[in-house]
Amino acid sequence: SAANGERAYEMLGRLVASKRALPGDDMTSLLIAARDEEGDGSALSDSELADTLFLMISAGYETTVNVIDQAVTALLTRPDQLEHVRAGRGSWGDVVEETLRHESAVKHLPMRFALADIPLPDGRTIAKGEAILASYAAANRHPDWHGPDADTFDVTRVTKDHLAFGHGVHFCLGAPLARLEVASALEGL
Repeated sequence: SAANGERAYEMLGRLVASKRALPGDDMTSLLIAARDEEGDGSALSDSELADTLFLMISAGYETTVNVIDQAVTALLTRPDQLEHVRAGRGSWGDVVEETLRHESAVKHLPMRFALADIPLPDGRTIAKGEAILASYAAANRHPDWHGPDADTFDVTRVTKDHLAFGHGVHFCLGAPLARLEVASALEGL
């Protein structure tokens, strides 16, 4: 509800104020310091910091929970894969990476627009200005990357590459934390 959102922003505002007054070894203090050290007036305002923190909290929750769910489902429907982990032929980190590749929480992002005409191998063309939807799910199961068994969940897979966290400047800032959270949850189960 709107009241809950307002209360969350009030709490984040108090957190930002306390970290500005007394910085610590934490993410909020690092965000403040990273922008303030430039000395060019580009420091984030309190409301921008609260927005950033809210985004980090909300964006990281649902996707991480979904990856945990997908991993548990994969291991329960493929008991041979769970046995690989139990026997030491795979690790919880392998389960995390294979889950991210096989069933990533974010399937289709981001929408982009062609900056120029793009000819395709089949003779068609994506015209300048047309929308392009990048499918991480399709890329993560492409046989050129992962072989003919790309659709199979396999924790012993040698190729660990995937686009579950995006790529380049759009790579997810929370990827290391998400990996740690999912691996810890799976190990605890």
